[in-house]
Amino acid sequence: MDPILVGKAVTTPDALAENRGLVQLLPKYGNHHGLVAGATGTGKTVTLMTLAEGFSRIGVPVFLADVKGDVAGLAVAGTPNDKLQARIAQIGIDDYRPEGAPTIFWDLYGKLGHPIRTTVSEMGPLLLSRILELNDTQSGVLDIVFKLADDRGLLLLDLEDLRALLGLVAAERRDIGTSYGLVSTQSIGAIQRALLRLEQEGGGHFFGEPALELADLMRTTPDGRGVVGILAAEQLILKPRLYSSFLLWLMSELFETLPEVGDLDKPRLVFVFDEAHLLFDDAPPALRQRIEQVVRIIRSKGVGVYFCSQFPDDVPDDILGQLGNRVQHALRAFTPRDQKAVRTAAETFVANPALDVAATIGQLGVGEALVSMLRDKGVPMPVERTLIAPPRCRMGAITEHERAQVRAGSPVGGKYDRAVDRESAAEMLAKKAEAATAKAEAPVAQDAATDAAEDGGIGRKVSEWMWGTRRRQGAVETMTKQAARTVGNQIGRQILRGVLGNIFGGRR
Repeated sequence: MDPILVGKAVTTPDALAENRGLVQLLPKYGNHHGLVAGATGTGKTVTLMTLAEGFSRIGVPVFLADVKGDVAGLAVAGTPNDKLQARIAQIGIDDYRPEGAPTIFWDLYGKLGHPIRTTVSEMGPLLLSRILELNDTQSGVLDIVFKLADDRGLLLLDLEDLRALLGLVAAERRDIGTSYGLVSTQSIGAIQRALLRLEQEGGGHFFGEPALELADLMRTTPDGRGVVGILAAEQLILKPRLYSSFLLWLMSELFETLPEVGDLDKPRLVFVFDEAHLLFDDAPPALRQRIEQVVRIIRSKGVGVYFCSQFPDDVPDDILGQLGNRVQHALRAFTPRDQKAVRTAAETFVANPALDVAATIGQLGVGEALVSMLRDKGVPMPVERTLIAPPRCRMGAITEHERAQVRAGSPVGGKYDRAVDRESAAEMLAKKAEAATAKAEAPVAQDAATDAAEDGGIGRKVSEWMWGTRRRQGAVETMTKQAARTVGNQIGRQILRGVLGNIFGGRR
């Protein structure tokens, strides 16, 4: 399998005479990870595009973020010019021809590419806590929410589901506190406010279905080229925690889902993490440990991770030591921070007796870099000052029409462009609440119905009371009979007294 051309060594070209001084990345070591570093404007993006094209040509899918809008140029062929032709001739590229790479555009907001979604459950409480910028106490409450959802069989798909679960925890706070741990209303309120901020920033689009299938990031074309997935991140990068947490989630999903494959002839996927310092800024120890674990083990699953940042020490030492393929563009040592970065870069390269690395870093021009790639048996080559090979695609942004054409021909558009809202925790809890309300209101409704029936037949009731029915006499009849009995009794008593009086009177 042909190696990937990175550039041409200009330090000691005779040392690589068998390859005409060419600096190349061997495909079988592509999953040994890498680093592309350098100051803004020194050519990091072009280097990433050159590497992405190279991996694509040998059948390796690539996923990378486009934080400035120019990486999208990978999708269309470049336009030769005098400067480009001079660099091609200087390096000695015989088979150069302008061409675009097979590309799929992605976008968390669904505007510049197909929407990328995941469920709240798949994101998990650790990364979600980081996105929401929760403290330890609030993160603990979120852990309880996820555990409660699992125990009660409630699906957490989108932010509405999470909000419904938080409402349930608030309503049953005392009982839940006994079984899962104390929960304060203040913590629940803080999480609810964080969710509101996330939705206002557009983060709610990321949670839902259909969720991203990793197979769609690992596509190849019928002619054997790897598909380049480009994440539109010009707006996303303005939300650093959401951006870095999303990429870390994606890397973790690859780690947890893909099987072990051992050593392959080429990677199954190359994952590029641009603006890598955002991943480690303010990351808690547990998260850093997780990142280190993923980077260390994901290589055996056929995935190569390439970090891109301004300074090499943006990446922690434990992870930096695992990055076998290095490209260092220019650094200007104007500040103590810059000087420290230069020393770090110089110390992490395999020394070259013909090259003063620390001095050269500040002298590199645009499109030049210090490069060290892994050679046979995984041994890193001595660092070389290298002219970076130009990509065959456009080195710049594309038009809206060109983007629309690429999206129209995408094999996954019909799968992800329309959201699906199936029954989950929010709907299930709403149904339970409605059922409980209906049950509680049933006796009241029965009493109300009885009262309504009585109120509606008041005239009939009064009539029956006064005049009676076939089965019972009315008040008028009762009163008449009573009066008759009373009158009759009085007359009878008068007659009786008269008769008795005459009798007794006669005896006297």
